[in-house]
Amino acid sequence: MKIGILGAGRIAVIMAKTIAEMKDAELYAVAARSLDRAEAFAKANGVAKAYGSYEEMLNDPLVELVYIATPHSHHYEHAKLCIEHKKPVLCEKAFTLNADQAKKLIELSRKENVYLAEAIWTRYMPSRKMINDLLASGIIGKVTTVTSNLCYPITEKERIVTPELAGGALLDISVYGLNFSIMHFGKDFERIESSVQMTDKGVDGMETITIFYKDGRMATVTSSIYSRSDRKGIFYGDKGYMIVENINNPNLIQVFDTEDKLIKSVNVPEQITGYEYEVQESMKQIQAGKIESESMPLEETVFVMELMDKIRAQWNLVYPQEK
Repeated sequence: MKIGILGAGRIAVIMAKTIAEMKDAELYAVAARSLDRAEAFAKANGVAKAYGSYEEMLNDPLVELVYIATPHSHHYEHAKLCIEHKKPVLCEKAFTLNADQAKKLIELSRKENVYLAEAIWTRYMPSRKMINDLLASGIIGKVTTVTSNLCYPITEKERIVTPELAGGALLDISVYGLNFSIMHFGKDFERIESSVQMTDKGVDGMETITIFYKDGRMATVTSSIYSRSDRKGIFYGDKGYMIVENINNPNLIQVFDTEDKLIKSVNVPEQITGYEYEVQESMKQIQAGKIESESMPLEETVFVMELMDKIRAQWNLVYPQEK
């Protein structure tokens, strides 16, 4: 399948590397805001076609799937453009600015019968099932708590600190912790509480989000754009605990008993970058005539966007485009 990348930033480079090593996918085209930028990207990453505007690439009849790699603030506009050109879309997380934009895109994709999915890679990875199978096995007993943290020192990135680009930790980092909690604990929430430290530019710099489940379980998500954390996800049970190394791209799962003795260690399968799973599923679904993902159904995308909307409302955080 011939794939086009819309946007030529850092994350596009990772996707280009991924597709180059996949068997059934071909990195066919890239589009950027200028032809020079697109051509430089194409030369560096072995892309056949370079386009100096998004519309030009979307008018190419050979493009069969578009991966959107632009900032959060532009996802709605760019995904809409793709769907209007009848191009299947794999849109990087966070899917949109808010749930309203997500719903509009979904309505349009269904009207036009065009594939649309959110590229939150952890939803597609084999580690997801591996973790859930271990929890279901009862190896750590009754599980009551999960904690996850994801912190990176990334304040030098314009898209992270700029309100107009929907910056902050929530849409870029906390989205992983929230999805981690939902994938492994579900969605039967009772309430959500949060605390935040805002930046001087008015976006969220550090936060802790606590999800209270109706059955008494709790999930806590900690994120920051200022510092580096161990990125662990930890499940706590009455017979032990389980540590997932790097919730952003799990690579090792370790199980300990109540005496802190390691009783099981599971390596996650080797991968190209981890992005291949979302591409593989998108190609499979498109070839089967489907218009959404199985691993990340559109209703799940809306659920997460609505959740982040509620959290932002607690902080009175409104992006300039929403005013």
